[in-house]
Amino acid sequence: QVQLVDSGGGLVQPGGSLRLSCAASGFPFGIYTMMWVRQAPGEGLECVSVISPGGSHTDVADSVKGRFTISRDNTKHTLFLQMNSLKPEDTAIYYCNLDQFWGQGTQVTVSS
Repeated sequence: QVQLVDSGGGLVQPGGSLRLSCAASGFPFGIYTMMWVRQAPGEGLECVSVISPGGSHTDVADSVKGRFTISRDNTKHTLFLQMNSLKPEDTAIYYCNLDQFWGQGTQVTVSS
């Protein structure tokens, strides 16, 4: 069955960096568009970034443009989100997403 396992979150100071990973299994990873979605405390879901199956096309939310980069390694069935210049407002649970399938989420907290 489809499995998405998120990892890489943690506590980081403003201006710091984190790299999130999503290990995918149970489906042909390389033919699907993948997405990172976050949910901040008390807020709704926000699509942070999306990547095409081959990785050549990406898009990011305006709120993270220039700071976050999505990528994927289809040989290792893994999705990544490199997050730089983190801000307190980036604090959220980050989820890997494919249609109705979700990772368990990884907590990112940006605080001094």
